[in-house]
Amino acid sequence: MSTTASTAATGTTGTTGTTGTSASPSSLPINQNQFLQMLMAELKNQNPMSPNSSDPMQFVTELAQFTSVEQETNTAESTSTIASGQNNATAIALIGHTVDYTDPTTNAAASGTVQSVEFSSSGPTLTINGTPGISASAVSEVS
Repeated sequence: MSTTASTAATGTTGTTGTTGTSASPSSLPINQNQFLQMLMAELKNQNPMSPNSSDPMQFVTELAQFTSVEQETNTAESTSTIASGQNNATAIALIGHTVDYTDPTTNAAASGTVQSVEFSSSGPTLTINGTPGISASAVSEVS
């Protein structure tokens, strides 16, 4: 479908889409594996002696996009790992310190000494004055 037909179908200007419908934002992103599968299918079906694209750099552009997606994924994973490690280190550093915190059962302000730290999939929890399961985020002040 031409740009003109797409513009007429969507009622917008300046678009170069190939269909007259818009995809919802939740359906636009594809994951890394889906992109790689599409790229491999394109590589298998292309004929270098008879390119059907008017843009000879299209493959290089797509490869650069794939590399960019891969690096962004790696950066997000690394950032998450670093943040988790920092949360754990911060919780460990509280052991032996007196803290002011919000008691999770009564929602009242309390004070006590951090005795230990437990680690779970939801993050570190503290044992303060014999009360386990207090989130590190409940701590408001450290003495």
